[in-house]
Amino acid sequence: MKYKPADHIQDLQYFGEFGGVNPSISDSSTYTFLSAKTMFDTFEGNAEGCYLYSRHSSPSNLYLGEALAAMEGTEAANVAASGMGAITSVLMQLCNAGDHIVCSRTVYGGTYAFLKNFAPKFGIETTFVDITKPEMVEAAVQKNTKVIYCESVSNPLLEIADLPVLARISKARDLKLVVDNTFSPLSLSPAKLGADVVIHSLTKFINGSSDTVGGVVCGTTEFINDLRNVNDGAAMLLGPTMDSLRAASILKNLRTLHIRMKQHSLNAMHLAQKFQENGFKTVYPGLESHPGHETFKKMMNESYGFGGMLTIDVGSLDKANELMELMQEKNLGYLAVSLGFYKTLFSAPGTSTSSEIPLEEQMEMGLSDGLIRFSIGLDNDISRTYERMKECMMKVGVLATEMV
Repeated sequence: MKYKPADHIQDLQYFGEFGGVNPSISDSSTYTFLSAKTMFDTFEGNAEGCYLYSRHSSPSNLYLGEALAAMEGTEAANVAASGMGAITSVLMQLCNAGDHIVCSRTVYGGTYAFLKNFAPKFGIETTFVDITKPEMVEAAVQKNTKVIYCESVSNPLLEIADLPVLARISKARDLKLVVDNTFSPLSLSPAKLGADVVIHSLTKFINGSSDTVGGVVCGTTEFINDLRNVNDGAAMLLGPTMDSLRAASILKNLRTLHIRMKQHSLNAMHLAQKFQENGFKTVYPGLESHPGHETFKKMMNESYGFGGMLTIDVGSLDKANELMELMQEKNLGYLAVSLGFYKTLFSAPGTSTSSEIPLEEQMEMGLSDGLIRFSIGLDNDISRTYERMKECMMKVGVLATEMV
């Protein structure tokens, strides 16, 4: 039977301690024990179901983690205070001084900066490659490589990683395949395609209301327990702890993710087709012109579509800024970083979310200064939205009248 992530979320049912349909929020930083021995056993990791201290975990965080593990089809999950808290914990857990990582050349700027500038302080080196070329990935693997890291849909160029192929490479070399699935929740299920660890920034589509920062690591029970270990667990010792109130809020929003992702995808497909017809260089996985279209199609959970992210190139940074400012003025969205909001968000990634990547490397990977990244919102009438965007494009001169 084909994996249906939304059904697995829906099948989870929690009761609050007074019979509420939402589980009670654990508003405590520490937890009491009825015996000193149980406290000792909990520190040693031998007391199932006992809570120690909220940096280790809490009932609210475990509820959310269980739901996210169900979504991704993994045994367990650990939530974190941010997406970067999840990413850095995983990589520090899997790698020691002297180890090596093979990473996609186009990843979130914070991930790039961590691997390029911060991890070397601990003796961890990274080779950045075109993740869409398996032969380059294989060639980059060294004797001391421990991890292949990629985003299922890359930020911001929307390159598609062939996860089953990368999984085969990883398993043949005894490596861990770590996949950031932030851009494609529900649409892709990396763990079912061979990933060992799946990461999300919960800040984005999963929460969906741009009011919370969070992250999650989904993997085996053994790996999640290792992350939480009081002696050498990266999540425990680095301390990227999610607050219980935030965990409860995200859990409520997660329940509508399947509805939201379908609308994000529907709206993004409509705009991508229109922008492409207008002659813009448009990148969207749902377009047949996208180099990774067939790869995405063979991996996807079809009912959720190709996601809510697309890019267009308007030629220059000045034109990109002028267009985004006008679209914001006309209430078509926000000139803002991040993604997954009910309203469309747009930014020029070269000077924002990917600004950590040096300009020469941006040019090499095809990240032009006229690129606009759109996170398409939940507009009820996307045709009306397009017509109003088209007016803005004509006004700033990136769309000629004869191309309409």
